[in-house]
Amino acid sequence: MRLLSRLVFRLDHPAVFLLILSSILCFSTSTIQASEEDSAPDLNAQVWQYITTEDGDQASTLLETILLRPDATVQTIQDVLRKGRPRGLQPVGLLPDEQVMVRDRTYRYSLSVPHTYEPIREYALVVCLHGAGFTGEAYLDRWKTRLGEGYILACPTYPAGAWFTRRAEDLVLATVQAVQERYRIDPNRIFLSGMSNGGIGAWLIGMHHALLFAGLAPMASGIDDVLFPFLENLRATPVYIIHGSQDQVMPVELSRKLAGELKNLHYPFIYREHDRTHAVAGGHFFPREELPDLVKWFDTQRRTPAPKALTVVRDASHLLLFGWVRIDATDQIASFSEDLIDKRDDSIRQRSYARLIAQVTGPNRIEVRTDRVRRYTLFLNEDLVDLSKPIVVTTNGQASFEGTLTPQNETLLRQARLRQDSGQLYSVHLTLSVPQQPS
Repeated sequence: MRLLSRLVFRLDHPAVFLLILSSILCFSTSTIQASEEDSAPDLNAQVWQYITTEDGDQASTLLETILLRPDATVQTIQDVLRKGRPRGLQPVGLLPDEQVMVRDRTYRYSLSVPHTYEPIREYALVVCLHGAGFTGEAYLDRWKTRLGEGYILACPTYPAGAWFTRRAEDLVLATVQAVQERYRIDPNRIFLSGMSNGGIGAWLIGMHHALLFAGLAPMASGIDDVLFPFLENLRATPVYIIHGSQDQVMPVELSRKLAGELKNLHYPFIYREHDRTHAVAGGHFFPREELPDLVKWFDTQRRTPAPKALTVVRDASHLLLFGWVRIDATDQIASFSEDLIDKRDDSIRQRSYARLIAQVTGPNRIEVRTDRVRRYTLFLNEDLVDLSKPIVVTTNGQASFEGTLTPQNETLLRQARLRQDSGQLYSVHLTLSVPQQPS
């Protein structure tokens, strides 16, 4: 009884009453906040919706929303992106008539997915480009039994096998992205191969987008010598070349010259020259006897997403991202048309291309050398430098930048959306002008 009266007295006391009221309000507020957090959209879902939406306005809104989230840090967003987008069950086996849209036009590609496919496991992807007179479906029939259960095979179809055009290049990139959206692909095990005209495409597309691929395998093909400077882009991308010595369609000398160029560059490559002939195709074919060694090569190759040394050569129509480097502005240089073979002006004949060599030469030190480049951008991550410490950048022997760079969610997200590559995540970018030499 005495205890009860003492409690009543305390409740009547103004200070005690205010203390209890304050506790109730704090409890109510924290409960409301917890409820709001429980009902907030999942960060993982928002990030992948931003990465994958084709609606630009929706992407902008999602980006603003994510950047305001207290739980959206560079580390948490990187973790989401590295895990890859969620994928459910997808069709397996032979899928001969898949479709992809490129520049408002629908193209077909044929797909072979192992019957043992599981969406929790990563698979290598081999993209094969057919020759003139063939289709992706016909080429798929020739390849589907050649790869093991760890590979997904994609064979797009392009009219007349004209893989040397920019639209065909876009088709190959769109095919890779379409397969990645549906199936779990190891971003460090994507290969590009092709036969005849398809081999030309493997060279051209592979050179311009070298850091997308773990390796290139062009067969019975070649490229014009004015395109040889673009071989420098293959510094970190190995090549497996196959050609018949009795090929009367694409002379073997084409591949011999390419192998010689790669050797002079000290780049990784394998050159296989065979003397077999086919009853119909003569020496212009891919002998099945060459297959086991090629597949073994596929088995051993892994892309290095952020190599410490890059060489990038560009014409004016291909000023694209190249790993952690982008050429932004140049002097007057050559520019290829939509169809690479329909034009050869003086700038192309003289091989007037832009070149940039970037190399991490020491702890947090990057040296850049350029030719015909006015401005460039570096994209950096912890695989390249220690972002907690100052970074030094020199351009053509002159100091360009020294200081610290702060990782930014916006840079990380924008680059992830643009690249669609979970193996290449960059949270810092630095744009620099090239010091001009006095005239």
